[in-house]
Amino acid sequence: MSEDHDPSDVTATPGPGRRPGPEEGGKWLTTGVGSVSVTSFLSDSGHEIATAVLPSFVTSVLHGSAASLGLIEGVSDALTGVMKLVGGPLANDPRRRRRMVTGGYLGTAIATAAIGLATAVWQVGVLRALAWSSRGLRSPAKDTLLASLVPRHAFGRAYGLERAGDNLGAVVGPLAAAGLVAWLGIRPAIWLSFVPGVLAAVTITVAAREARRRHADGNRVPIRLRFAGLWDAGLLRPMLPILLFEFGNVAVTLLILRATQLLQANGHSATAAASLAILIYAAHNAVGAVVAYAGGHWIDRAGPRVVFAAGSALYVLAYAGFAVGSQSWWVLLLFFSLAGAGIGCAETAESALVAQLLPDRLRGSGFGILGAVQACGDVAATVVVGILYTAVSPTAGFLYAAGWMLLSVLGAVALASGRRTDSAAPGRPRKS
Repeated sequence: MSEDHDPSDVTATPGPGRRPGPEEGGKWLTTGVGSVSVTSFLSDSGHEIATAVLPSFVTSVLHGSAASLGLIEGVSDALTGVMKLVGGPLANDPRRRRRMVTGGYLGTAIATAAIGLATAVWQVGVLRALAWSSRGLRSPAKDTLLASLVPRHAFGRAYGLERAGDNLGAVVGPLAAAGLVAWLGIRPAIWLSFVPGVLAAVTITVAAREARRRHADGNRVPIRLRFAGLWDAGLLRPMLPILLFEFGNVAVTLLILRATQLLQANGHSATAAASLAILIYAAHNAVGAVVAYAGGHWIDRAGPRVVFAAGSALYVLAYAGFAVGSQSWWVLLLFFSLAGAGIGCAETAESALVAQLLPDRLRGSGFGILGAVQACGDVAATVVVGILYTAVSPTAGFLYAAGWMLLSVLGAVALASGRRTDSAAPGRPRKS
C-alpha cells in the first residue's frame, strides 16, 4: 500500500470500503469553520494590542533599549518556528490536536497579558517567548483541524476565510491599542489583551467539538515527523517556491520604517509621519483580509500554485515601489496595498496546498514543516534586508527582497508547468 494512503483519512477521496469525507460536494461554511475564523480574529486582535504597545512599554516604562526590544522579538520569532516544527507531529493525532488548539490559545492569552505585570525587561522577554512558543505550537493543530472540517473542493475558501479573520484582527488590534493607551495607559492596555485572547480559546472549542462529532478518533497516531510520507505525497518540491518567497518576506516593521522616513522627508513631523504610517499599515491588513477571502475562492477554481505565483508577483511590484521610494502618502498606500494583497494570496495558497496534498494523518507534520520554513525564511529575510537597509541603502534592501520574490514566481511557474507535463504523460506506478 502507498504510504500516503490512509484508510482512516476521512478527508481523502472516497473509495471502496470507506466512508466519504466531510460533506463531499456539500456545504463548506459550517459553524466549526466559522469558529476557526472568529478564533483567528480574536487571537490576533489580542496579541496585536500587546505588540502595538510593546516598544513603548519596553523603552519608556521599563527604560530598556531598542536593542533589547529587537532581541526579544528575534528570539520570540525564532521560537515560533521551532515550536511549529515540534507541534506538527503532535497534531497528526485528532484527539491531541483538539487539546492543543484550546490549550495553545489559552496559553498565548495568559502569557501575553502577563507582560503587563513585568517590572524588568528580562521578564518581558521570558513572557513574550512563552506566548510565541504557545502560538507556534498550536498553529499546525489549528490548520489541521480546519482541514478536517471541510471537503477537499473548498480548502481554498476555508483557509481564505481564516486568513481574512487573522488580517482583520491585525487591523482592529492596533486601533484598539491606541484607544486603550489613551484611555487607561500602557499596562492596562496589555492586561486587557487577555479578553479577546481568552475568547479565542473559547471559540476554538466549537470547531474541536464539531471535529469530534464528525470523525471517529481511531487508533492513536504515534508522534513522528513522517518525512518519508511527506516526500511520497509530493510536498517537498512545492516547498521550494515557498522557501524562495519567505527569503524575501521581510517583517512589516521595515515597511513601516520606510514609509515613516519618506513621509518625514516630505515635511511631516516625526509624530505625524509615524501615525500616518501606522494607518497605512492598517489599510495593508484590511486589503490582506479582503484578498485572502477572494483568493480562497480563486484557489478552489484555479489551484493554489497559480494564486501563490500571483501573490509573489504582487510582492515584486510592492518591493520595487519601496525600493524607488515616494514621499506621497497615497503612493505609499498603493505599495502597502500591493504587499497586503500579496500576503493575502500567498499565505492562503500555502495552507491550501498543504491541505490538498496530504492525508489527515500527515497534515500536522506538513503544516509544521510549512511553519518552520515560514519562520526561518522570514527571520533570514528581515536580518539581511535590515543590514542592507542600514549599511547600503533602503533601495538595496528592497531590491534584494524583490529578487527573491521574482525567483519564487519563476519557481512556482516552473513547477506548475512540470506538473501539467506529468499529468499528460502515461501514469507511473506509485511507490508502495
